[in-house]
Amino acid sequence: MRTHKPAGMARWRRSRRPRVNRGFTTLTLGLFVVAAGIGAYALRNVPRGAVISGHARVIDGDSLRIGITDIRIQGIDAPELFQRCTREGQEVACGREAARQLTQLIAGRPVTCERRDIDRFGRTVAQCHADDVDLGRAMVASGHALSYGGYLQEEARARSERKGVWAGEFIRPREWRDRARSAPGS
Repeated sequence: MRTHKPAGMARWRRSRRPRVNRGFTTLTLGLFVVAAGIGAYALRNVPRGAVISGHARVIDGDSLRIGITDIRIQGIDAPELFQRCTREGQEVACGREAARQLTQLIAGRPVTCERRDIDRFGRTVAQCHADDVDLGRAMVASGHALSYGGYLQEEARARSERKGVWAGEFIRPREWRDRARSAPGS
């Protein structure tokens, strides 16, 4: 003989899971997200003259990241990461070479950067050092970056000694970026 359960009985059973106040949980999570966003914004937009230091991760030949702050090294322009150059008739990954050179200059040491400006992409523009090595000066002197004006003597020497990009033919990074932007499908 079957017993008949009244309709809707299953709805009234108590769950064994603890009851969660969804409103409180949503509010707490929302406040956490807002606080994290404000903190990230404050760390990204450090004031002029502020010093940012710590372990740096190289992004490309003229950019790095310390914590969550993207930094463009002031006064230089290095080949873009995927930019290629020609040396002795052969294509060379000069953008990757520039990134490797910056990585070698840092050599795992802490990097200290003094903020000078913010570029149009929202990155901090800063003069950076690894110990007593001025990273911008060293990149230009090795021929892996061009000077934006502050390191003209180093650029002239690298060019005359045919170092880095000066050892072959290359398109200036700014021109390369302009061409890449105007290429069909970009």
